Amino acid sequence: MESTEQTLTGTEVERGSRLQLGSILMTLAGVAFVGYGVVFLVLNFVGGGFEIGVSTLGGLTPAELNPAVAYYISHLHVATAAFIISTGIAVTALSWYGVHQRLRWAWATAVVAAVVSLALALPMHWTGGAFAHDWLTHLGPIYLATIVFVVGAVLAYQGMAES
Repeated sequence: MESTEQTLTGTEVERGSRLQLGSILMTLAGVAFVGYGVVFLVLNFVGGGFEIGVSTLGGLTPAELNPAVAYYISHLHVATAAFIISTGIAVTALSWYGVHQRLRWAWATAVVAAVVSLALALPMHWTGGAFAHDWLTHLGPIYLATIVFVVGAVLAYQGMAES
């Protein structure tokens, strides 16, 4: 009886391990994006400030603002949280189900979704403005998740690459 088993070379095992680790890191980063969005959403309703790491705008608390302006800011925060959460869900699902199965379109879509959202949102934080935010609590979690995502995306790409 002839054996149909294939033996994997060391290179094939290494690529598979990189792919698996990369897709897991990308997935964890997606979960972290969801978590950040949930915290962003919850703090909108129960926090004492405006958002994560922002307690005042020009020295004013939300209670000191015109109620219409405060409501509008709250409305924008809920919408922002929704998009952070939905991007995190997309990145998580694409990474866990698609990248894990070597689907390049899933890898590319996860990368594009993360890059577009971060490339549009993060530069505004470096332009100054009328409010100060605690860099560690406001941006730290997203930067950490982004680093994990990038490392995972590179490893997964290497794992998918043909030798």
